[in-house]
Amino acid sequence: MPYLTQPPSRADLERILDGIDDPPEALVRTDDKKFVAAGLAATDVATRDQVLDVLLQHPEVMQRPVVVVGDRAVIARPPERLLALLAG
Repeated sequence: MPYLTQPPSRADLERILDGIDDPPEALVRTDDKKFVAAGLAATDVATRDQVLDVLLQHPEVMQRPVVVVGDRAVIARPPERLLALLAG
């Protein structure tokens, strides 16, 4: 899905967060210059609800690529993480 022209919905983001093994804030690129330019700080994505709110307002700071298979998901960085998802 082209996430900038068709940003994920809250339900899409919740599905991703439910499927990943990482903490919710891992879905946000806090080191990205767009994150800082938006006036955001790590404390703005300290909870699941904050992550959802930030990504709904600023989809450009979502970590990617994200791959969803069934009810499981992975932030495929490094790419080997995708292989682990597909294998199992």
